Amino acid sequence: MPRLVLASSSRFRRQLLDRLALPCAWESPDIDETPRSGETPRALVHRLSLAKAERLAADWPDHLIIGSDQVAVFDGEALGKPADEAAARAQLARFSGHRVSFLTGLALIDTRNASHRVCHERYDVVFRQLSETEIARYVERERPLDSAGSFRMEGLGITLFERLEGDDPNTLIGLPLIRLCQLLREAGLDPLG
Repeated sequence: MPRLVLASSSRFRRQLLDRLALPCAWESPDIDETPRSGETPRALVHRLSLAKAERLAADWPDHLIIGSDQVAVFDGEALGKPADEAAARAQLARFSGHRVSFLTGLALIDTRNASHRVCHERYDVVFRQLSETEIARYVERERPLDSAGSFRMEGLGITLFERLEGDDPNTLIGLPLIRLCQLLREAGLDPLG
């Protein structure tokens, strides 16, 4: 049976993967995540999710390596993690009363046969109208500086929304589990097997 490695330093992705109750190692891939000039959000998450998994491939033979990356997309612009609290407040103020798409790239490399699959999942968030005070309190309490879009769905982020739209809410946290289960089954690792 192939073994799993998660190419991520995100504790949230690890927590999501733990839901599948499969033995798994994890390691930070430590790659440059800077977008390239003219790179679309879809191309960016594709490239970064695959690059994260590829970074670990040589060190983990006979493994399935999972890479994932996420960006917030607003007005056609890819937005990553905020640099500081002021940037987080500014992002949330921009999002107030609007729809924001979250695009998550998911890569699975099978080092047994040097094959890989990459897919993309979208999840939309409709923010309610937020006051400056609500935004400031949220950022102060949650400190979402390591999250694309400046919020954490798994925490108080839920208080910011009017509604959520998409196939898999785990996509919003950064690891689309429904699609990952499909990829794992195709690679010979059934989470229920």
